[in-house]
This record gives sequence, structure tokens and C-alpha cells, in this order.
Amino acid sequence: MSPTATEMLFTIGAGDQVEAVDDNSNYPEGVPTTELSSFTPNAEAIAGYDPDLVVLSDDINGVVDALDALSIPTLLLGAAEDLEDSYAQIETLGDATGHAAEADEVVAGMQERIADAVDAVADQAEGLTVYHELGPELYSAGSSTFIGSVYSLFGMENIADEAADAAGGYPQLSAEYIVDAQPDLIVLADTICCAQTAATVAERPGFGTLTAVQEGRVLEASDDVASRWGPRIADFAEAVAGIVQG
Repeated sequence: MSPTATEMLFTIGAGDQVEAVDDNSNYPEGVPTTELSSFTPNAEAIAGYDPDLVVLSDDINGVVDALDALSIPTLLLGAAEDLEDSYAQIETLGDATGHAAEADEVVAGMQERIADAVDAVADQAEGLTVYHELGPELYSAGSSTFIGSVYSLFGMENIADEAADAAGGYPQLSAEYIVDAQPDLIVLADTICCAQTAATVAERPGFGTLTAVQEGRVLEASDDVASRWGPRIADFAEAVAGIVQG
């Protein structure tokens, strides 16, 4: 009952042990298709698949207690705060499914790829300002969030950190704030949900003057990749390095 956990399980070789997933688990190709809701989970519906273990990212509507009452074990793996949390969750799933060695290999591979991406643009990325867009309403993600921690690895400065409501990690910025900040890099995590592109950003009032737009540093990221803390975060880091390199 977690798209991120689904990706982790398949990546460590435990895909054949996955009997069912939530309705938002859409990767990798071949994941089981169900109507199990991740937003309104139903313990009885989950129990219908006779699972030995249920992995969740949130305890919504008391589903953990409800599953416990049905004698179904659960593993609650909440949103990671940083990469170390992500690695730990992959290893936890490896231990739980008998794929500990494969999980260690996945983590090592992620660490190597991310380190290589950061090293490849160490001089270019240091000090660049970044705006991470969650939606056209201009919600962003600051450095205290999981995705924000990735930008910190590159030595970037996050424009959301100075916003008035930055304490929660996901402030809503104004167009004027973004234009004044003149970000060197824009990452769009609303390409699927909201059809945002480098072109649509450039058409917004005042955004055509942004350094990122003028220098072609607008990354059209997958919403899913940018919002999940699983193995594909290495793909994301490489994409960030690629847009910095130009």
C-alpha cells in the first residue's frame, strides 16, 4: 500500500512475492493491478488477498490496527526524510522478504550513481539556486524535505528556504517571489498531473526573464520519480546533473 515500497520490492527482486498493490502503484511495468485505495485503505479489502505482510507508507483510518485485528502483520515505512532513510527502508524490505543481499546491492548501486552524478557537476552546481515546483499553484519543497536533501548534495541553494512559511517544508510561493529570486535551475514535478513544461513556464508573466528559462535549465521531471523516495531517485539525481551540464 505504498507506490514507493512497490518500486523497492520489485527492484530488490521480491516482485514475485507481491500479491497486490495500491491503486497508485504504477511502476515498474507488470505490477499487479487492483482497486485498493491508498487514500482510503480498507482492511477487509486488503485481507481478501490473504497477505503474509502488508507494507504501508501511512496509517490512514486506523488501517494498521484494523489489520492487526485480522492477524495480518504490517510494516509501516513512512516518507523518508533523506537518502539514508531511503536506503534503510530498502534494506528493511530486503530483510522482510529474504532478499537482504539484493537490497544491499541496490543500495550500493544507488549510492554510487548518486555520488557520480554529484561529482560530475561539483564545480558547476555549487551555489546554484533551485526552484522545485510541485504544482502550478507554486507550492515548492525546501531543503528540509526528502527531495530538497538531494539538491543539498549538489551544494545548491533552495529558494523555498527563505519563504515566509518555509518551516513546514512545502511553502506556497508567489510568482513575484520566484521572479525576484531568479533561480538558476527550475525542476518541474508537475509534468504529468498538470502538463507543465519548460514552454508553459516561459509563457507565465515574468518567468521569461528567469535565469533558468533563459539558459535552458528547466528540468521536466516525472511527478512520480520526484515524489517517491525509492530506487529511481538515482535517476532523478542523474537528470539534475544532466540539466546542470547542459
